[in-house]
Amino acid sequence: MRNYTTDSPEAMSRVVTLALLADGALDRSELDSLEKHDLLGGLNIHPETLDRVMHDFCNDLMQCARAPNIGQIELDHELIDHLLGDIRSPDLQKQALSAMIDIVKADGCLNGGEAILVAQAMSRWGLELQQVTHTEVRAAHRLTPVISNDNRGLS
Repeated sequence: MRNYTTDSPEAMSRVVTLALLADGALDRSELDSLEKHDLLGGLNIHPETLDRVMHDFCNDLMQCARAPNIGQIELDHELIDHLLGDIRSPDLQKQALSAMIDIVKADGCLNGGEAILVAQAMSRWGLELQQVTHTEVRAAHRLTPVISNDNRGLS
């Protein structure tokens, strides 16, 4: 995996990319959520930066991720933890968690990989849902039972 400066727009873009790909594919509703909620602007990410980082992330995954089945890539907890570790500012962590919640709830379906990513981010950053913005707490509160019941890796 590429190394990005801690708390940089590239590091934040990679966390957004993790959320976008956590269910195994880019979903139109998730991409629309970026625009609808101005997530990129709120995170100080230029669309070109996200595009470049997403492309680089996919290339990096092809080089280092486990692929037990053709067409399926698994990220282990250690790799996800390492990528989440690039966001160290408590304020940026809260913003990233809010963005992740917006993204994973956009299609109305929370799958295991998405639940694991949100739970791992909360654990890694020591955050609870009550610490994200008020709007996101209401939407994310519905995720709590699902998040706490699934401990598998992203696939």
